[in-house]
Amino acid sequence: MEVGVERIIKSINENEKIVIFGDYDVDGATSSALLARYFNSIKCNFDIYIPDRIKEGYGPNLDAFKKLHARGASLVITVDCGTTAFQPINFASEIGLDTIIVDHHIAEMNLPNAVAVINPNRLDDQITHKQLAAVGVAFLLLVAVNRKLRENGFFSQGQNIIEPNLLELLDIVALGTVADMVPLTGSNRALVIQGLKVMARRKNIGLTALADISGIDEKPNTYHLGFLLGPRVNAGGRVGESYLGAELLSTSSKDRAREIAKQLNEYNSERKEIEEAVFQEAKSLVEKKMGDNAYRSVVFVSGKGWHKGVIGIIASRLKEHYNLPTCVLTETEGVATGSGRSISGVDLGSCIIAARQSGIIAHGGGHAMAAGFSLVADQLDVFENFLSERIRKQILEENIVPTLRVDGLMSIAGATMNLVEFLHLMSPFGTGNPEPRLVFSGVRIAKSNVVGNDLVRCFLSSVDSENWLQAIAFRCVDKKLGMELLNHNGIPLNIAGRLRENNWNGNSTVQLLIDDAAPIS
Repeated sequence: MEVGVERIIKSINENEKIVIFGDYDVDGATSSALLARYFNSIKCNFDIYIPDRIKEGYGPNLDAFKKLHARGASLVITVDCGTTAFQPINFASEIGLDTIIVDHHIAEMNLPNAVAVINPNRLDDQITHKQLAAVGVAFLLLVAVNRKLRENGFFSQGQNIIEPNLLELLDIVALGTVADMVPLTGSNRALVIQGLKVMARRKNIGLTALADISGIDEKPNTYHLGFLLGPRVNAGGRVGESYLGAELLSTSSKDRAREIAKQLNEYNSERKEIEEAVFQEAKSLVEKKMGDNAYRSVVFVSGKGWHKGVIGIIASRLKEHYNLPTCVLTETEGVATGSGRSISGVDLGSCIIAARQSGIIAHGGGHAMAAGFSLVADQLDVFENFLSERIRKQILEENIVPTLRVDGLMSIAGATMNLVEFLHLMSPFGTGNPEPRLVFSGVRIAKSNVVGNDLVRCFLSSVDSENWLQAIAFRCVDKKLGMELLNHNGIPLNIAGRLRENNWNGNSTVQLLIDDAAPIS
């Protein structure tokens, strides 16, 4: 950190051209916008560069660095990428382009030849901030830069530059932290709690425009960030123009913000259509392989020409469906590009790095729960076998089995708004700090029906009283859970889920989000 801060301050003092090189996902977009808003506030000479997912792929690349150097850049700060970009970072050093890596992905023993690698997941780093998203690391970098500038008298030198209030940037930090699904514990919890307060004041023009087009008309919470705002910011990098997310979050023009928000909303709708088509095809291929009993430890599926921008989402959906680590790949011109999602207890990122170190894949990295990679298509079978054996070993050694953890036993009569408000005191909820999951034992389904394409709505009643509770279950019509809820035959069930406040037509009621159900044995 200290080395990186000194190099950034040198660029600021000498008015060097700084380029913020960000990833195309929400963490990359928020990290880029965070640095951009700070640099803009201190009148720094900077630009943002977000690579195109389809044309350039993930992270730093030689052609981009050539262009940036030719345009007069002296320093490139990579955010949410760069830790495993050995060749591009080394190339930058050779042509006289300094780089600082600001990242959170798992590092190897060797590091790229950058001026500084600021990453809490370096193997030689013993600090306790390993759960930070890249945007959290970038925020701490700005804290250090701002402190050093203050110590150096930068804000009192008559340059008419007022010291920025870094707390006002926490709305962006909260969005990137929640959307990247890092644990909401420790420092992340503090960043998100304060960030939601800042976001509620609607001072960020881009976030306000995006919230408006997303239909958010209440105090923002982690659901809004993870399921409404995050996917729309992501949509630009997935199926549209990769730079739009970072531009939206850093713009000072209301007209431009509304224009970008509208475009991202349209891209998100397009993404959903592409995603559903690819998901159905991938699921069909998986079912055929499942028939051969091929999957014991990992779901591994590839298709020709699948859109690169949706394979990560498909991996997440298949992981949820089969409760297994999942890798989804798309093949184009003999090269397979993939994205993986894992289950609790299986460190997928380390498996991908091991595959790259073994020469099986050309590129790859990530963290415990998610990873990205690319390889020659001819190596797909070798790669699948490597992952299957390595993950199977982890599962056996750790005795990992599908588990639904619950926090308490409830009666329907106890599901009150007072309880919902009390449980909310433990928010924000998310990865690492899940909502309390409660079990309602021996309840009956008075009525159930399918709503929309894949949502089951139920009305639960107590066996021994007249109390009832409305409940819903998402994406379950074609799963065992959906069949259980729709074909219940009035038998008593144990139902597990999370209590939420449901607002409809100005009325607030308690609603249960069903996670699982089982007949009483």
